[in-house]
Amino acid sequence: MSLSAESSNQSAAGRSPAAPARSLLSRLLKAPEAGLVLVLAILMLGLTIVGGLDKYRKPKDSVTINLPAGTQARVEQGVTVIATDSEALIKRLTTLLAQDDEGNLIVERPSGTKKTLRSEMRPSISNRTTNGGETSTLVVRPSGTTNTFLNFTNLFLILVFASTIAIMAVGMTGVITMGGIDLSVGSIYGLSALYGAMALHAMQKSALGLGPDDPASTIGGMSLATSLPLALIVCCGVGALAGLFNGVLIVGLRVHPFVITLGTMAAYRGWIAIPASAQSVSDFPDAFTREFFKADWWGVTPMPVIFMLATAAGGMFVLSRTVFGRRIFAIGGNETAAIYAGVPVGRTKILCYTTMGALAGLASCVALGFFGAASPNDGDGYELQVIAAAVIGGTSLSGGRGTALGALLGAILVQLLNNGMLILKIDSNYVRIVMGGAIVLAVVMDQLKSRLVPLGK
Repeated sequence: MSLSAESSNQSAAGRSPAAPARSLLSRLLKAPEAGLVLVLAILMLGLTIVGGLDKYRKPKDSVTINLPAGTQARVEQGVTVIATDSEALIKRLTTLLAQDDEGNLIVERPSGTKKTLRSEMRPSISNRTTNGGETSTLVVRPSGTTNTFLNFTNLFLILVFASTIAIMAVGMTGVITMGGIDLSVGSIYGLSALYGAMALHAMQKSALGLGPDDPASTIGGMSLATSLPLALIVCCGVGALAGLFNGVLIVGLRVHPFVITLGTMAAYRGWIAIPASAQSVSDFPDAFTREFFKADWWGVTPMPVIFMLATAAGGMFVLSRTVFGRRIFAIGGNETAAIYAGVPVGRTKILCYTTMGALAGLASCVALGFFGAASPNDGDGYELQVIAAAVIGGTSLSGGRGTALGALLGAILVQLLNNGMLILKIDSNYVRIVMGGAIVLAVVMDQLKSRLVPLGK
């Protein structure tokens, strides 16, 4: 015993400190998402190279700057003059714009010193009245060109536009991992968005004391503390009810989910056009849209991305750390065995489809806040992108395997493909062709992997 213990201690003492690091690296490389990360990196490198070519470069984006209180702005002989004592504003303007004695923007200090700058487009100033008073913004455009892909605005917008697909893809991962499918997710998204928009529009008019035929205003009215919970409850509630209906039909009628959700996809899509008479709905509270979901933080609008990351983190926890998640994997692996093991299969399926619907509603709420409107066409074709994101992210269509992180990465990859087609100026009609090809390729790779793994290759 002592010799064995001494040998063990010597072995531990002689172990290389780099071993834990190598072990961590090995686990990362063997993770199911490692291959997807590599594909993302290669695709981003290719788009960076292409976006830097002269043919695909574009003028730099316009920059909107909130002017500090006390800043005075006027136009003299076609030249915009900004009088300010804010050193932060002066520094930002001189960093963005080149100095030019014949420029179109003059920055004045109280001491009388001036700097003349040039914006590629004529600087414009707009004033807006909000609950907090009047605010002024200055819009300028720096000179030169920028990489169409590798610029901060484009990269962050990829994440913003991927957020709604990623939120739904997390729910779709659970459904497909369980051995099911949900083709109605796009229609549930559109239905939830429409009812959420109608609720916000009606409550905004009520808060302003307007009649049913009076046009609403986005200024004033509902606060964020009222509008955000209302939108979440209505959007997620409508989505959850639609998902619950899917689950009850699938379990109660014992019909394949493909058939049930194909029927409800058409039914929900038809129902969208009825309440609003096929018209778009807008005029939401400014506190819900501009001041929250489109709030500017250091030049970006991070709220959709925050919702996306929170949903992915919640999905990872549920699938890997909860009884509900283990039941999903058990049903997807072998439903008959799960029944004999005492897993409540029917109840788990209904809950999973209800969760899928609720997440579609959450995605629609985020979209309402960011885009500020809902139309009967919202969500049309989203089922293809959501399923593509989940399958590309490593979820097996045969069930039993899937991760929320993979769904997140898959959604980003789908949006990268869309962005790449825009950069290459490819007709948008080809987007669905590319998405369909990506799904087929992901399924083929999954089948090849399942055949090779048992052989130890």
